[in-house]
Amino acid sequence: MACAADEEEHPQFVGADEVCGGLFAGPTAEMVEKVTEEKVFFWKSDKGMGRVVTALEEGYESGRSWARGGRLCALSPKGARQTDRGGISYSMYAPQDVEDEGLPAGAELYTMGVQSSVRKGGASLYFECTSPRLEGSDRTPLRVYGGFGRGESDAPDNREYRNMNMQILHAVTLKLVKELDCEDNAGLPKTPVLTPK
Repeated sequence: MACAADEEEHPQFVGADEVCGGLFAGPTAEMVEKVTEEKVFFWKSDKGMGRVVTALEEGYESGRSWARGGRLCALSPKGARQTDRGGISYSMYAPQDVEDEGLPAGAELYTMGVQSSVRKGGASLYFECTSPRLEGSDRTPLRVYGGFGRGESDAPDNREYRNMNMQILHAVTLKLVKELDCEDNAGLPKTPVLTPK
């Protein structure tokens, strides 16, 4: 056997509730299935959270105003082309990124976080994190940008589906905030605020 001892057997395809170590488990999985119009995805490991947390911590410690983060979870439906993939990624943003409110065509601002917006194909959320894990963050918080993209989908573009895009991003972001040990949930509510600005 050429397998590494710590490699576990896993199915090639799983439901939305099992992708990326159960990242979307519960009601969020149903929303992922609705907005992607898919029920079967390539299995992805649960190591994305650790990679993103490390990338954000290293980015913050570098002292730069922005830093690349990482993809927390790729959503690759069975039978999809490379370009059809969606997923959730996080990075460290520069302060001027939210001052320039230039949004993609068809996107609209929401009121949650430092800045948030939704569009047909996804959602974006900017927030700030003060954490005992990040020295100096009580004076200069870690600035995090999160983005969700649903990939190729013919799902409708209406308020219900735009809200689901934001609900998916919010649910996963709360898990990241917990991993980063952000004080006060990084200012994010436990229930997403789905109010257009």
